[in-house]
Amino acid sequence: MAESTETIFEQVPGGVFPAACSSRVLLDHVMSKWGVLVLVSLTDGPQRWSDLRRRAQGISEKMLAQTLRTLEADGLVHREQQPVMPPRVDYSLTPLGEELAEVLVPLLRWVGRNAEAIIDGPAGTPGPVAPADAG
Repeated sequence: MAESTETIFEQVPGGVFPAACSSRVLLDHVMSKWGVLVLVSLTDGPQRWSDLRRRAQGISEKMLAQTLRTLEADGLVHREQQPVMPPRVDYSLTPLGEELAEVLVPLLRWVGRNAEAIIDGPAGTPGPVAPADAG
């Protein structure tokens, strides 16, 4: 990663730090646990609802529907209903969604490499308590 002499405040003019910034809404959408998992799942290509539900283990039908609707409204996910019987709907990333997923994949790799050590904490000490699942 190239080093910059600018602070994060200078790199993101108008930034994500002001309370009234619209970027906070988008951050909520794309950085939610389910938003990240759905977006990264779609990097493997178009998928059906059932495929996404299997990949994001633990997601409820309601939460998957809400996440997909939100990401579609944000222009990150494309929903295409196929003209077949029984009805079939495929979900895929838009170009904007692909751009976002490119930066999320390394984040998920980092999480995968470090989650166990961070959650378990230093040897002999209990790790942090996981929050209750909201989805």
